[in-house]
Amino acid sequence: MAVKIRLKRMGAKKRPFYRIVVADSRSPRDGRFIEELGYYNPVSTPKEIKINGDKAKEWLGKGAQPTDTVKYLFKNNGIV
Repeated sequence: MAVKIRLKRMGAKKRPFYRIVVADSRSPRDGRFIEELGYYNPVSTPKEIKINGDKAKEWLGKGAQPTDTVKYLFKNNGIV
């Protein structure tokens, strides 16, 4: 099973809010996920980012592959 750390889109139309989740790569973007690691709100000023670093490092250690956007968020928060 290929596991990815990616964003799950939530929120209203034109007002996105994302949850950072661990999911099987074959599941749909907003579908089933394994575990929630945090959230990202790009609309608020300043942008809100909350990530559970311990869980993220644990999943990266198990071999989960972050998407490009999630990798950027991890770098900005000092996780990777």
